[in-house]
Amino acid sequence: MISERTSVGLDVHARSVVAAAIDERTGELVQRRMGSSTEEIVAWVTGLPGPVAATYEAGPTGFGLARALTAAGVRCVVAAPSKLQRPVGDRVKTDARDAVHLARLLRLGEIVEVVVPSVESEAARDLVRAREDARGDLMSARHRVSKLLLRQGIQYTGGKAWTVAHDGWLRSQWFELVGLQAAFDAAYEAMIQAVDRRDRLDAAITRMAADSEFTDVVNRLCCLRGVSTLTGFGLAVEIGDWTRLDGHRIGAYVGLTPSESSSGASRALGGITKTGNGHARRLLIEAAWHHRPAYRPTSPIMRARWDRASAAARARGHAGNQRLHDRWVGFQVRKKRSVVANAAIARELAGWCWSLAVMTWALTPDRGHGVISVMPLP
Repeated sequence: MISERTSVGLDVHARSVVAAAIDERTGELVQRRMGSSTEEIVAWVTGLPGPVAATYEAGPTGFGLARALTAAGVRCVVAAPSKLQRPVGDRVKTDARDAVHLARLLRLGEIVEVVVPSVESEAARDLVRAREDARGDLMSARHRVSKLLLRQGIQYTGGKAWTVAHDGWLRSQWFELVGLQAAFDAAYEAMIQAVDRRDRLDAAITRMAADSEFTDVVNRLCCLRGVSTLTGFGLAVEIGDWTRLDGHRIGAYVGLTPSESSSGASRALGGITKTGNGHARRLLIEAAWHHRPAYRPTSPIMRARWDRASAAARARGHAGNQRLHDRWVGFQVRKKRSVVANAAIARELAGWCWSLAVMTWALTPDRGHGVISVMPLP
């Protein structure tokens, strides 16, 4: 149950906000429609009988309102839209009814809260998602180029596509028809621009990963196979505060646990739920495929990543790499479908990532030998 006197529900849109406030003592319901000005909203909420708590659904308007209310001394809860309880038989939906519904859920303590990131964390997350958009744009641009050539019966047979040799082959293509040549030039130019945009974002992520609040976590995550700097930084900023989860719940947080429909004596499991953070889930799925080949801890790439982490993180990463590859071998012996096996590996990989992310170590002097040893913090 809420401890504040007034519970406020805000139905926030781009150009308007509908508010509903319930006074715990008098039971009075106050409603108001306002503009999108943050100052106007904060002034109205802080003018209510205090103490005041407010809530609104997470959405495209971001977390600016939540930060402003918190700065004004109002406890603000950003609600997860997919977790809101709604009456099944309610067929009338308006902004005013939604605001009242939010206020009542907040009063009962039935709001599933979304963690509000800091301004710096949100900026890093925007950078990662911009890179994700650039990756999708590049894939679409490459498909347009290759399919345009395929419609003309032209296929590349000189090896792997999208390499330096393949790019030289693409630039050598020429068509007699003016329209076809113009279409090919436009598609090729769009692909080059997408590559340049992706590379610029990769460089920005690499610089931030080397010197930011996420550096230590990224270095520890990179002790696992398939987790490069880009992947580790993406997981670090998407998950944010790893301590709010544990090794069992993180699989559900990224939607990698099986769906279930059980009733009475029957129990039916389905595919993964695909709920939660889809960006982190995609990174884990892609990283899990890297644990399928034989594990060689002498790999120069892996050794270079280990050099940036502590001895304890290296040992933990080595154990995780062995475990995950052994799991792959077990699935192959049982002739499990590779996509199903990879989802299971990704779920376990999420747990290993969590164990590395929350690992905190302190350097203490070794009195017997005069060197520095690594000890776990209690």
